[in-house]
Amino acid sequence: MPSELGQCECLGRVGLKFEKAFPVHSSYTFTVGSAVFDEQNLLSAAGLVPVLELAEQAGFSELIGEHVDLPSTRVKSGAVNPAGKLTSIIAGMMCGADCIDDADVLRAGGTPRVFDEVYAPSTVGIFLREFSFGHANQLAAVARAHLVALAARAPLLVG
Repeated sequence: MPSELGQCECLGRVGLKFEKAFPVHSSYTFTVGSAVFDEQNLLSAAGLVPVLELAEQAGFSELIGEHVDLPSTRVKSGAVNPAGKLTSIIAGMMCGADCIDDADVLRAGGTPRVFDEVYAPSTVGIFLREFSFGHANQLAAVARAHLVALAARAPLLVG
């Protein structure tokens, strides 16, 4: 295969020479902040709708209410509505968020119009700072009970 059509050309045992398959020169420079998803009638993560609906049908919010307890907090608003905040964290992770700031992906486009409780990264951060090792055990109890409820709800998981 000619080198101008392929991705690389072997140069003996010395190594590989990499070339662009189709070099393109653009007059626009893309930066991290240049790509914006701001159309209010579109969802960037429409796949969340059936997943979170199934979670709610299996009692996710109720399980959080039963098992997660934040009796003393440094910030009063930190313990308010743990089900909504945990759902925002989990939904953000399903969309690829790997840090608190990335949870902002849920506030893009029309997503806040579809989901009732979409929290800002700063609110999620305040909530997470209240957690200790005991709270991690509470979340593990939620995960176990939710898996049992999902297995009962979706026969595909049985076995």
